[in-house]
Amino acid sequence: MKRKLFEAEHEAFRSTVNKFLASEVVPFLADWERDGMVDRRLYTRAGGLGLLGIDVDEEFGGGGVRDFRYNLIIIEELCKIGAAALTMNISGFNDLVAPYLNALCTPEQKSRWLPGLCAGTAVSAIAMTEPGTGSDLKAIRTTAVRDGDHYVVTGAKTFISNGIHADLVITAVVTDPEKGSRGISLLMLERGMPGFERGRKLDKIGLKAQDTAELFFDNVRVPVANLIGEEGRGFGYLMHNLAQERMSVAAAAVASMERTLQNTVDYTSERTAFGRPVIDFQANKFTLAELATEVEIARVFFDRCAEALLAGELTAVDAAMVKWWTTELQQRVVARCLQLHGGYGFITEYSVARDFVDARGSTLYAGTTEIMKEIIARSLTA
Repeated sequence: MKRKLFEAEHEAFRSTVNKFLASEVVPFLADWERDGMVDRRLYTRAGGLGLLGIDVDEEFGGGGVRDFRYNLIIIEELCKIGAAALTMNISGFNDLVAPYLNALCTPEQKSRWLPGLCAGTAVSAIAMTEPGTGSDLKAIRTTAVRDGDHYVVTGAKTFISNGIHADLVITAVVTDPEKGSRGISLLMLERGMPGFERGRKLDKIGLKAQDTAELFFDNVRVPVANLIGEEGRGFGYLMHNLAQERMSVAAAAVASMERTLQNTVDYTSERTAFGRPVIDFQANKFTLAELATEVEIARVFFDRCAEALLAGELTAVDAAMVKWWTTELQQRVVARCLQLHGGYGFITEYSVARDFVDARGSTLYAGTTEIMKEIIARSLTA
């Protein structure tokens, strides 16, 4: 089914992205997976080509284009080459960080932070999750106590994408413990602030090329000038922007499924058993037919939600639905595709093996499947 989501200028941009990935990602991906992180030069090269800060105003170094479809193309093309791990490196700024800075920062803050982030000379992250809270953002314990012109930040974060490389970290903190979710604020912490330390680079089962880390804050003095938005409104900001983040996760899930399925069709067409191609056996043929149908349904559902996002009509419930449905389907698709590879599916040199472990994180980050269902269920009786 032909997609109606993109226009000619988007496809021209897709061609640019493909050329960039062919020269700057494909030759180095295996090394980055082994090292557990990308080379920082990836950011400057992506920034030089205009792939970072697409929707940031031109005066601050961005592309000045408010169109999620460009972000989406980067995610899709990364996943098509098996580089789902890098969606958090390149698209992490575009989809997770830039929306906060565009909407909430003062012109002075934008002039301090955005040019470097758009150029790729600075790397960003967002720190919400804590060791004891998981998806429950209302329960965070990292505190920021006002002391004159500074906040003193104490606490810890974990599972932070780009945590090792990050120079600028949007950090969720508690500024007023008595107010619950209305006491949460957002501060920008910067590399080099005394007391701001990196912990372990966490060893994940998949998405190896993307560094995920612990962060520790020991009485870090953060200027009040680094407050993002208004004090006490951080929880609302996070809830508003999580919808686009969940769309990005769903985008990666769908594009990755399409890749895995096509590779499996190719493999089973070439691999023989008992004198004929594996795909010719009716059980295998029917399995692939089922998967093709389910993946197409996921694509149509996602594109409909993308259209709603572009129109400013995507709700938190819609985002939760598409996130949990596509990521859970991804688990089934890659598992069945791996089975169709037989013993070779268990060998890491085959792409389906990497697809299998990379897919496992998609139901966990940006809110677990269970949290997505909770959001949906609450809307049914509201």
